[in-house]
Amino acid sequence: MNDLLSAISALISYISIAIICYGATIGLFRFFINEFSRLTGRFSLNQTVQIKIEVGYYLLLGLEFLIASDIIETIVNPSFQDLGILAGTVAIRTGLSFFLDREIEKKGSRD
Repeated sequence: MNDLLSAISALISYISIAIICYGATIGLFRFFINEFSRLTGRFSLNQTVQIKIEVGYYLLLGLEFLIASDIIETIVNPSFQDLGILAGTVAIRTGLSFFLDREIEKKGSRD
């Protein structure tokens, strides 16, 4: 049973990495398109803010999966090191979520 749960935890970790890489790739692609649009005079600072928010969503989603993976791994192999990693991941995700929500609220109040 522990081997199965460890394999599931590893799979979820890989999925979370894929989500984060996917979001970062999309964000970079859209960022470069927006930056190159300076040459034609169609650059948009609002578009840059929107890209930042969208990349943040992917980052948060990936971190949610990492937290799930860490919880499973901590249940399978409980140790203080695993609990520390889990606490750090949760703290990072909470901080990112807080600041992303503030950014969305600010953008919504400007529109």
